[in-house]
Amino acid sequence: MIAARYLVDDVDSAVAFYTDRLGFVLDQQYGPAMAIVVRDGFALWLAGPVSSAAQPMPDGRTPTPGGWNRVVLVVDDLDPLVASLTESGTTFRNAPFGGVGGRQVLIEDPSGNPIELFEGG
Repeated sequence: MIAARYLVDDVDSAVAFYTDRLGFVLDQQYGPAMAIVVRDGFALWLAGPVSSAAQPMPDGRTPTPGGWNRVVLVVDDLDPLVASLTESGTTFRNAPFGGVGGRQVLIEDPSGNPIELFEGG
């Protein structure tokens, strides 16, 4: 299985976002520290502020949510998903646009982590 880890501000709200809006299923949860949600053979590890992944680095930097590296979810039909996410109050970083190979849009989870929704063309 392939996995990625996102740091999140609140594990419960992250689980709700990924399961309710993006079709993930909760696989495991370890209280407020961490949860694993899965979709199509991909595991997303949601690490809260009390998880080991959020501990300061030896140089003093503290891992935080956000940035521009992102999970890409390939979708069959971007427009109805964008409409549904807009209606549910999801934060968008941009409007859908076309590029090489298809169309995409960037949304954010409740902690500001980006998710690219990509429709191949």
